[in-house]
Amino acid sequence: MESLSKLKTQFLEHLEIEKNRSHLTIANYDHYLERFIKFAKNSGVSSPEKITQDLVRKFRLALNRMQDEHGRSLKLITQNYHVIALRSFLKYLAKNDIKTLPAEKLELAKTPSRQVQFLEGEEIERLLNATKQEKNQLIALRDMAILQTLFSTGLRVSELTSLTKSKINLNKAEFSIRGKGDKVRVVFLSAEAIDSIKDYLAARKDKSPALFVAHKQKKTVEKQIAEMDESEAQSLTPRSVQRIIKKYARSAGITKDITPHTLRHSFATDLLQNGADIRAVQEMLGHSSITTTQIYTHITNRQLRDVHKKFHDKK
Repeated sequence: MESLSKLKTQFLEHLEIEKNRSHLTIANYDHYLERFIKFAKNSGVSSPEKITQDLVRKFRLALNRMQDEHGRSLKLITQNYHVIALRSFLKYLAKNDIKTLPAEKLELAKTPSRQVQFLEGEEIERLLNATKQEKNQLIALRDMAILQTLFSTGLRVSELTSLTKSKINLNKAEFSIRGKGDKVRVVFLSAEAIDSIKDYLAARKDKSPALFVAHKQKKTVEKQIAEMDESEAQSLTPRSVQRIIKKYARSAGITKDITPHTLRHSFATDLLQNGADIRAVQEMLGHSSITTTQIYTHITNRQLRDVHKKFHDKK
């Protein structure tokens, strides 16, 4: 019988080739399974047939009691990711007629209802207006286009930074994006987003195919353009976009902890509050399961208060 480590390698190759999973997903599964395999080895288990419910229970206890150098415990959702990876691994083994613990024996821990941070309409306006405080005109145009695009489309930050000028169709106000799990979906641009992107692209003279690129802060627009004529500008990174959004949140006096994902949450919340069907929102966000989209439904329940006030106890 092959060792757990060798079987793990075969499983990861299966995810890469047959399942076409992303490199990030494979790296995460590798990390979670390696942690389990080391725990199993320390418990005297190195082959799949010796994996028991008791071993998994002890592993989960170890995860729950784990602390980092700052004394922080492992989040429950992260503990569940370990179980999800292990369950997937056990299913793979069973499918290949390798005797082991049945995957259905593993249950995920119940997690508290997820709370999502989003911006109200007035906060969105303040965030957009904060770009006017940026003295570098080219950067101000870029950042307005970024904020408008994120709020208009609900893109993930990695999807935003992967955009090229040839990918988007400003005339049709829509384009396709390949997102999480290699799933392709259509996203739509508002009139404001289109105008912002056009204004930004018109000010650029570089030859970079990227839609959003880095510009040096301290140089004049003319100097930047002269330099970009000679060399291609670099595409923005997700980390750069995160810093940009935090910068304008501070300028706008928004005390919430704002990230690019906050604008994705705001996009979904705005649609639902204005009467959009949750299935349509699921499609626009690129969620594989409606369960993921349902984290937003409790936000829109504030509308129930208005219904209650309007119709309850009318004499």
